Amino acid sequence: MNPYAKLITSLSLLLGTTITISSNHWMMAWTGLEINTLAIIPLISKSHHPRAIEAAIKYFLVQAAASTLVLFSSTINAWHTGQWDLTQLTHPTSCLLLTTAIAMKLGLVPFHFWFPEVLQGSSLTTALLLSTVMKFPPITILYMSSHSLNPTLLTTMAIASATLGGWMGLNQTQIRKILAFSSISHLGWMSIIIIYDPKLTLLTFYLYSLMTATVFLILNTTKTMKLSTIMISWTKTPMLNATLMLALLSLAGLPPLTGFLPKWLIIHELTKQEMTVAATVIAMLSLLGLFFYLRLAYYSTITLPPNSTNHMKQWHINKLTNTPIAIIASLSMLLLPLSPMILISV
Repeated sequence: MNPYAKLITSLSLLLGTTITISSNHWMMAWTGLEINTLAIIPLISKSHHPRAIEAAIKYFLVQAAASTLVLFSSTINAWHTGQWDLTQLTHPTSCLLLTTAIAMKLGLVPFHFWFPEVLQGSSLTTALLLSTVMKFPPITILYMSSHSLNPTLLTTMAIASATLGGWMGLNQTQIRKILAFSSISHLGWMSIIIIYDPKLTLLTFYLYSLMTATVFLILNTTKTMKLSTIMISWTKTPMLNATLMLALLSLAGLPPLTGFLPKWLIIHELTKQEMTVAATVIAMLSLLGLFFYLRLAYYSTITLPPNSTNHMKQWHINKLTNTPIAIIASLSMLLLPLSPMILISV
């Protein structure tokens, strides 16, 4: 990809995200979402592979439909109340439409079909952007309008997302698809708590982004795309593979790693809100996710491939030090002891 084109798309992504997260007016928020959508499409389709082109078209169609619903929702609200403010969404139809639109943007069940396919058609770095940066503006809109959302619809979609994210990830062999279903599952956790404690949703999103960035950057360094190659990547970078295992276990939410913190706080908050049944169900559903994270961790570190492997034997890569991976890997594993300080700041 041309360096100037890459610079323009990166700056546009930054601009679109900044406009959306800093706006109070619906039209400005919508403009930021559109800039984001148009900026990421060249990054998805840059390999010119048919699957990448298909992923770009799917992404564009879904995001365009979701943006139309956002605009439609805000227009109906402005028509009835005269308010274009993000925090003043009061009309019931507008609230329902906005919940649906943001669910499409994020990839919540039942609007999740596009997300695994788009991630599978993208490179690992673009998949990282789609899983983290591109989720930030819709999460911000949810945060700003959390008091207006439809609680029944959102809770139903959240539990369905946690169920399907765990269930569909079980029989996948492509790592990008596994991480896509992992993302859907985590979004279920974020959505269920947004109405009761919006700041906790943001904290969950930040920690999820940190752990996902660690996993994607390690996979990008070792050039690993599927389970059959993750088993022999230990010959290339043994320490990096051990770090990958810990990052995956952190994503699964096992104590004493960072990923345990948001799940623990969400279950605690749901119990305080007298949603014990929802808390129990979503905690049980996290076991599905735990299974495929353990499977990935097992393949990456514990399993040795048979001698008659079809893959070319790999050796250590030249560059053994990678400071960004070292920093975010440390954060994605060691933040749990700092939880009292994090809770005070939240």
